[in-house]
Amino acid sequence: MEDNLNPANCPAMETIALIGGRWKVIILHILSKGARRFGEINVRIPTISRKVLTEQLRELEADGLISRRQDEEFPQKVEYALTEFGESLCPLLAYISAWNKQNSPSQPLIP
Repeated sequence: MEDNLNPANCPAMETIALIGGRWKVIILHILSKGARRFGEINVRIPTISRKVLTEQLRELEADGLISRRQDEEFPQKVEYALTEFGESLCPLLAYISAWNKQNSPSQPLIP
């Protein structure tokens, strides 16, 4: 008899739901190198629109993977950084990157 798997109960699917999408892994990779301002993230992903970047950052923040720190100075300085929860993904992202380098003939998307 074949096992019927419910994707909703799969831990891997929960992780993919957190980091899935076109930009989230790239944003997490950028923030794994240290806190960054919005413009610094945006310049590292030239093909993302400001609107989409804002949406992705908000989703990552809502999921607890990144934090947003806003200074009270003028002009306002907003920095994004990985939370402890977000940092716990770094070994997984490094493993995925190593797997890709070993198994993919194409150039990596993330420098």
